Amino acid sequence: MKRRDLLSLASVPLLAACGSTPPAPPTVAGADLPLEPGPPASAATAASVAPATPIPAVAPPREWRAAWVATVANIDWPSKKGLSAEAQQAEIRHLCDLARRTGLNALILQVRPAADAIYASALEPWSEVLTGTQGQHPGYDPLAVWLAEAKLRGLELHAWINPYRARHSTAKSAAAASHVSRTHADWVRRYGDQLWIDPGEPAAAEHTLAVVRDLLSRYAVDGIHIDDYFYPYPITAGTQDTAKNEVDFPDEATWQKYAAAGGTLARADWRRDNVNRLVQQLYATAHQARPGTRVGISPFGLPRPELRPAGITGFSQYDKLYADVELWLREGWLDYLAPQLYWPRAQAPQAFDVLLQTWAALNPLDRPIHPGLFTSRIDSSPQSWHPDEILGQIASIRRLTPGSGHIHFSMAALAQNRKGIADALRTGPYAD
Repeated sequence: MKRRDLLSLASVPLLAACGSTPPAPPTVAGADLPLEPGPPASAATAASVAPATPIPAVAPPREWRAAWVATVANIDWPSKKGLSAEAQQAEIRHLCDLARRTGLNALILQVRPAADAIYASALEPWSEVLTGTQGQHPGYDPLAVWLAEAKLRGLELHAWINPYRARHSTAKSAAAASHVSRTHADWVRRYGDQLWIDPGEPAAAEHTLAVVRDLLSRYAVDGIHIDDYFYPYPITAGTQDTAKNEVDFPDEATWQKYAAAGGTLARADWRRDNVNRLVQQLYATAHQARPGTRVGISPFGLPRPELRPAGITGFSQYDKLYADVELWLREGWLDYLAPQLYWPRAQAPQAFDVLLQTWAALNPLDRPIHPGLFTSRIDSSPQSWHPDEILGQIASIRRLTPGSGHIHFSMAALAQNRKGIADALRTGPYAD
């Protein structure tokens, strides 16, 4: 089952500091803008980073008000493939203006949607979402422009990567010659209508860490961010006349290689260990490459079943995505957590306030918790949320976890001012 299908079900999961004024724009021309491109880090260098001792996380000096800017499938930006460089840059400026005017102080930009890049990279090809053709230069460096425009408006910019997805179902162009599906086809698995990098391939993990090191060494982003896509959401096989059963992720070859080398973990534990190792090494790599950067993770919103309060039910990312989020919190392998609390407050099996308090209680190192809000659920459909739901969730966050923050999914809902949500934020909770 794909994540978007889970959104329509009520009985299972739905998923796809104090001062509030953003900081003044930098006064030094060029401050905190991208560094000059240099030689990319090697995969071996990135993978050799020793696991870091947990670094005390520093909470943002104000309520953190962010929005995700999704590039995959052109959800938020650019509005469509093939726009001119000038038109794409105009959209960047418009979205940054809108973010500042609405009252946001951070944007989380998807820079690696499918083992490709929206920035100049010697490790991965240009993303199809820019020109319509993977590997085609868009005529400028989008991340450099995003950074410059964000900084001019006092906005943080975090770089959001997808560590495992290699091709999205909406992709149209052929894979570029430098894409991982062609350079290392042995790392890549087809699962449903998408391609995924096998988390059990150690060399593939080394490549992802090299991408992170290269990105952070050349671009002065404020953070690195990963979302809820670890092992993919399960798909099912079957027909209307037969039972539909989950299709297991096709990692038999890597599993057998692990077992033949003397591995003793059960298969599910081995999968979780693959993800745990990447999360741990990504945290260490990010802080070594750019000290002071913030590593954020935005997992599915439900804790593992045995750690949930009575009455909370639904999909288990621990068992299905092999994401042990509670371990990452205990070990301090992140600087903030953004659980996707994509349910209305009145939906008891996934009650917003209860889940927010639960994640706070599972946080022994007191990392900042910035819940993801399903602002895009405000739309023109009969099932649309009213803007008051989002305003109420922000009020709950302020009451239950004061001084933290939140993230809107996604920027499109604010840019379109659906049912007046951007106006309501600007004149309501963001007015002070």
